Amino acid sequence: MRDPRFQALAAQLAGYSTALRPGDRVLLELTDIPEEMGIALIREVRKAGAMPFLRLNQSRLNREMLSGATEEQYGIIGRHRLAEMEDMDAYIEIRGGGNAFELSSVPQENMAAAMKALNPVSQRRIRHTRWCGLRWPSGGMAQQASMSTEEFEDFYFRTCLMDYAALRPAMRKLAAMMEKAEYVKITGPGTDISFSIKGLPAIPCAGECNLPDGEVFTAPVIDSANGHISFNTPSLFQGIPFDNIRLTLKNGLVVHAEAGDKTGELNAILDTDPGARRLGEFAFGVNPAITRPMRNILFDEKISGSFHLTPGQAYHVADNGNQSRIHWDMVCIQTKAAGGGDIYLDGKLVRRNGLFTLPELASAVEARTPVIVLLWNNQGYEEIKKYMVNRDIEPVGVDIYTPDFIGVARALGCTALAVDGEAQLRVALASAADRQGPTVIEIDEHLWQQALAL
Repeated sequence: MRDPRFQALAAQLAGYSTALRPGDRVLLELTDIPEEMGIALIREVRKAGAMPFLRLNQSRLNREMLSGATEEQYGIIGRHRLAEMEDMDAYIEIRGGGNAFELSSVPQENMAAAMKALNPVSQRRIRHTRWCGLRWPSGGMAQQASMSTEEFEDFYFRTCLMDYAALRPAMRKLAAMMEKAEYVKITGPGTDISFSIKGLPAIPCAGECNLPDGEVFTAPVIDSANGHISFNTPSLFQGIPFDNIRLTLKNGLVVHAEAGDKTGELNAILDTDPGARRLGEFAFGVNPAITRPMRNILFDEKISGSFHLTPGQAYHVADNGNQSRIHWDMVCIQTKAAGGGDIYLDGKLVRRNGLFTLPELASAVEARTPVIVLLWNNQGYEEIKKYMVNRDIEPVGVDIYTPDFIGVARALGCTALAVDGEAQLRVALASAADRQGPTVIEIDEHLWQQALAL
């Protein structure tokens, strides 16, 4: 039986993500995915009046090809694929496979030869087609995310099929704020780095080029980054798992890089070409549905409260001039649970511990951005308090002073109200959805629990 979510995902890809038009030529590159998903995608492409072209891959066969790759061989492959890509108006890639580490045994020099030959294909696709790429949920991905297969599949489709258009207004506001700034400073555990983003555009990503999505990116001025940074999110690149990557940069160049027992592999990748040791991207992760790492870059770079810096190729839409055959998004989560951290734009604190600061709420008022903020008020550090009480620890320091959140929000120009039951919340949400500007809705935990008990 065909999963109805397959059809919904195919419609999302052919419609919202790539906006297919009659007569478009569309390359579908599919690796280890169910036939039913491929069929659904082909049908949606035809439904849009476009012409589908199909390229099928298998991850184990790809690994075997790469294991013996030569420059001559992949030079021929690259020429053929470039000619194919030059005929396309759009490109959709869905990549599956049960083993995320399938390419880990491929010699680095072979991988470099293949990447060099195929890089013109990637650049043609990025610059001249409407494209979208995504992974396919597998048991291996579920295992990496510490989820059951069914749980991960539900999470996957929920995040891929969310209403990305609804995220766009707030993302555009963040992009505008970034474009006005000249300097970025990031601090946190093992991190103190600064760089310029002056004159470079900021791009909100809301489901057009990746699923799942949810980031706003730009690029550092190529020679401006100085300092050190520790990435607390596990990474998988070229089939190799990396943990605790630490970089030191001087005048935009990575002068020191380490990753425990994978330090050698890390530096081999950063030596791919001169551009691999310079940064090609800086981005805020803002997807509210993705909150923890799962060793999958397409998911992890969107984690709410994260940022990523990227050694390698800059995107042409935010081009700092860096050229490379690699593009490696390295992710740092700055939520309080992950160790915290601050991001400053031109010396102004804009995000602390993964949360944007109150002045940004005021900016949302100014921009008439229809953001809805739900505030669950438990008058203290409730989770910590419960932990202490349950373990017979005296709950000291957890019943903190609670500010007047409604008063603060109204002082910033927001519509703000308190609710104490489900019926009131439904009415408040309906009104907020129609409002031009932000709305703060405070829910008092104790009143809510009392209402539920009635």
